[in-house]
Amino acid sequence: MKREHPVRTALQKLFKNKLATACFVILTVELVLIIGADFFAKCDPNTQNVINRLAPGFWNKSAANYSPEHWLGTDELGRDVWSRILHGGQVSLTVGFTATIVGMIFGTTFGMLAGYYKRLDNIIMRFMDILFTFPGILLALLIVAMLGVSTRNATIAISIWAIPSFARMIRSRVIQIKEEEYITAIRSLGARDSWIQIRHILINALPTIIVIATMRIAGSILSIATLSFLGVGVQVPQAEWGGMISTAKTQMYNAPHLIIIPGIAIIITVICFNILGDKLRDILDPNLKD
Repeated sequence: MKREHPVRTALQKLFKNKLATACFVILTVELVLIIGADFFAKCDPNTQNVINRLAPGFWNKSAANYSPEHWLGTDELGRDVWSRILHGGQVSLTVGFTATIVGMIFGTTFGMLAGYYKRLDNIIMRFMDILFTFPGILLALLIVAMLGVSTRNATIAISIWAIPSFARMIRSRVIQIKEEEYITAIRSLGARDSWIQIRHILINALPTIIVIATMRIAGSILSIATLSFLGVGVQVPQAEWGGMISTAKTQMYNAPHLIIIPGIAIIITVICFNILGDKLRDILDPNLKD
């Protein structure tokens, strides 16, 4: 009997859910647009044209200053909103993925060590508890204040913020796995701890890691948007969704689309990643029924 590949099986289950499928399609289209921003947006995101500032988008084609070239309108400095949304998405997703990967690497390592070695458990987890005592955004602000304001330092801050979430969840999973009979048998045969951790425990903990990572991407995107909105994340004139909302505050009543459009981009992206993460948890967690 031919055994189904686990990735193929997981994808089949994922696409059986209409909401998860819709989120997957939306994120795929979004990624294609953002990666190909230079192709899909002909205007430079930082080119200013104050003569055509605050031009409306396609919803008000009858306006005197409407331009088909700027189908989502222009901002307070005459920059193309469509171009800034796509290029800003590059920054948001790059920071989101980078911070999640860094947090995943360190968090998984700490969680593996804490769950496998009892003598390290208390030391590592007390350090994680210290990080957890700070509200996430305050911890990120503290780190940025110490390191300086820049996109790189904001990414580092978000990465550090993500570590405790991975460490705590992976630790719990490692404790469960290492008590399994096959782990005891492998250990009794003289297998090294490093081999057991990588070849058996880490592999079996991958579903948990994937689920946490998917949801952390959403959290990281929201975090960089928040930091940029507060002025300590991505710095102007570089486009970023949270920064776009921040600079548009003064035009809230004259041109509300400058806030609404990047806000919708953040909401859609965060919700889609969260829904995919939740569905992946249902698929990959062996303790849950299909």
